[in-house]
Amino acid sequence: MEETIRAASQEVSNEFKTLVKVEDLNSLRHLQHLILGRLQDSNAVLSHYNEFAENCFSDVSLEFARSTRLLKSMKADLDYIFLKLRSIKSKILATYPDAFPDDSTSDAFDRRPDLELPQ
Repeated sequence: MEETIRAASQEVSNEFKTLVKVEDLNSLRHLQHLILGRLQDSNAVLSHYNEFAENCFSDVSLEFARSTRLLKSMKADLDYIFLKLRSIKSKILATYPDAFPDDSTSDAFDRRPDLELPQ
């Protein structure tokens, strides 16, 4: 039984060999080799670009972090200034009720958008 299976598989493999020409196999092997070379070149270019991007990111991220800290500091300063202005305005209104027109005493004085809230 095992011999017949082995003989049958040998016969099938011989038939497959006759279906495909050797020139076609050589052409496929050559094309695969060309594709492999192109893929290796692409991989090398991408690796180089990744290194370049990583270096650029490290440079930019330091500047971005510094700018972010500066903006947060400026926001805190402006919040403090507006808080003081509201306090001064309320003291002026307490002392001189007619100092501001009626529409300016509302909470609409500070019309800045809150940038920390999602939109």
